[in-house]
Amino acid sequence: MPLAVALIVLVVGTLVFHFLSPWTFTPIASNWGMIDSIVDLTFVVTGIVFVAVNLFMAYAIIRYRHREGLKAKYEPENKKLETWLTVLTTIAIAAMLAPGLFVYAKIVTVPEGATEIEAVGQQWHWSFRLPGKDGEFGTVDAKLIGNDNPFGIDPDDPHGQDDVLVEEAIVHIPLGEPVRFWLRSKDVLHNFTVAQFRVKMDLVPGLVTHMWLEPTRVGEYEILCEELCGIAHHAMRGRVVVDEPEDYQAWLDSQPTFAEIQARAPGDPALGAASYALCAACHGSQGEGLVALNAPKLSGQGPWYLKRQLQNYKLGRRGIHEDDLYGKQMAPMAATLVNDTMIDNVVAYIRTLPDTPAPATVTGDVAHGAQLYKLCAFCHGADAAGIEAMKAPRQAGMTDWYLLSQLRNFKQGLRGHHPEDLDGKQMGFMARTLQDEQAMRDVIAYINTL
Repeated sequence: MPLAVALIVLVVGTLVFHFLSPWTFTPIASNWGMIDSIVDLTFVVTGIVFVAVNLFMAYAIIRYRHREGLKAKYEPENKKLETWLTVLTTIAIAAMLAPGLFVYAKIVTVPEGATEIEAVGQQWHWSFRLPGKDGEFGTVDAKLIGNDNPFGIDPDDPHGQDDVLVEEAIVHIPLGEPVRFWLRSKDVLHNFTVAQFRVKMDLVPGLVTHMWLEPTRVGEYEILCEELCGIAHHAMRGRVVVDEPEDYQAWLDSQPTFAEIQARAPGDPALGAASYALCAACHGSQGEGLVALNAPKLSGQGPWYLKRQLQNYKLGRRGIHEDDLYGKQMAPMAATLVNDTMIDNVVAYIRTLPDTPAPATVTGDVAHGAQLYKLCAFCHGADAAGIEAMKAPRQAGMTDWYLLSQLRNFKQGLRGHHPEDLDGKQMGFMARTLQDEQAMRDVIAYINTL
């Protein structure tokens, strides 16, 4: 009897939870409402079976419980019952699977004239490519992928010269128009998912897969990787922005092409020296950093990272949190570099400065820090020299007290909270794996040995 009561309570509790639960689907933002209908149908069919089976078991336990003077009857076969079970099971399975076949037929049939976008996945970032005015993607080859050509575009293919490249994990799509995402992975298995769009697809190394949708609501939606792709899988986030067609076109026109990126002139260190005079007041004449002014060492840091952070300050992605006092101090300084050319020049000058390792000031348990750093090494490298492709800056030989302050900022949300600073947001996830102040000090103490 207790088992029968438990089964009845299980059924009642499950039904109450299902109908009263506050958790439900995110509001749909695409044409794939039929996906929700299939899920609802699956819930109905499996729900009926769940209730029927469990209530039947409770009934059988009560009806055929042990009683004195009664003996069980052995009946190895019941053709009538077996026939009914086979028929009902077949109908239930067909009811769940048949509609999915019709939906799948629509999923693989892409409308004519769909906007083409390539989403490229790698551990642990998203980037995007769109065909240029010729309407054709350029040829890509994994052998051509490098820091100066992260998409692996063949420079000899004329169709690739006008390809629009979006290295940030934010892509825009037009409202009310079909969009086909071509999906390509640089390394391992990933999955491109936007919950509000209701469609998802794997990115398989060595293959190009695709999916399509038609957005129905203007807004911003998070891209997730829903395939376990490595240690920072949970932090592999991006964003799709659904725009009105005219806003989408304005965004598209503002993005650089492959030819424009390849043609960019390197920075001029001679011109950058004049701009750096202002920076030197805090960061030192040799870029060595000054602890009294909370200015970290710049010399020896990756030029791509320096440029990225200066742009983040100028775009309002850093130095805007009310508690980030030093970041707010840096923001107006970065604003004095009025364009990308000036940024390139000052970064080129910093590259000419002597790379003298910063003195170690943070102490901790080096052995424990070595264990903790194994997680950091996936992005920053085993030698903490940084990996540009992972968007992870150099740490070894840099200012250790600054590393500590930034880990605190990431953990507290002072840095990486801006919705467009997806790299900072990813670092915030990873920084929170260091449970306390001592853990942060231990890992930095280990970095000081590299």
